[in-house]
Amino acid sequence: MAEFNGIRWAYDRYELIADGIVHGVGLVLALIGATALIFYATVWSSHGALAAAWIYGVGLVLTLAISFSYNVWPVSRTKWFLRRFDHSAIFILIAATYTPFLERGADDPLLFFMLVVIWLFAAVGIVLKCAFPGRYDRLAILLYLAMGWSGVLVAGPVAARIPSASMLLIIIGGVIYSLGVIFHVWEKLRFQNAIWHGFVVIAAAVHYSAVFACFSLPMPGF
Repeated sequence: MAEFNGIRWAYDRYELIADGIVHGVGLVLALIGATALIFYATVWSSHGALAAAWIYGVGLVLTLAISFSYNVWPVSRTKWFLRRFDHSAIFILIAATYTPFLERGADDPLLFFMLVVIWLFAAVGIVLKCAFPGRYDRLAILLYLAMGWSGVLVAGPVAARIPSASMLLIIIGGVIYSLGVIFHVWEKLRFQNAIWHGFVVIAAAVHYSAVFACFSLPMPGF
């Protein structure tokens, strides 16, 4: 078991290989998916939707790339440094995933306010992770979950502006993320980290499908 600055990484060689494979698959799919989404938005969508597609696509790829780098890096001062970016990137991914859906209702003060608030919470989370590394980790998990499920507060207005398929996929992805947290905190389970990241990749794929459906399917009432 390796330890640095009070943080322990207890993964053997096979666990690291499994985790690397999960990350590699997720990152390749994210690159392909983000490229396809941005191309589609460039051809068919408004400037606002295109900006949202870029924010989401970059956030998705950036999060998986940082997570890949952090989790395969040997235990060292560099890994400790990468840990801050890895945990901060989760806040970016949550906010970036909300952006394409809330952008559809930017003319609604409530949804625009929600978009601003979700990014403010992401900024607070990033400061928490960068300024106090290794501390308040359980608080950060609660903040991740709170941000992720805060969408229920505006579920009605959002559902009126995006396809029903997107709404269903958002919920399914949220459930998968939440179930994955069980394995994220189950540190004594072998391959725990690879399993957790498997849930992340699957949930991210489901949410990507929700975003793509939001761009490609007709809006309610049309």
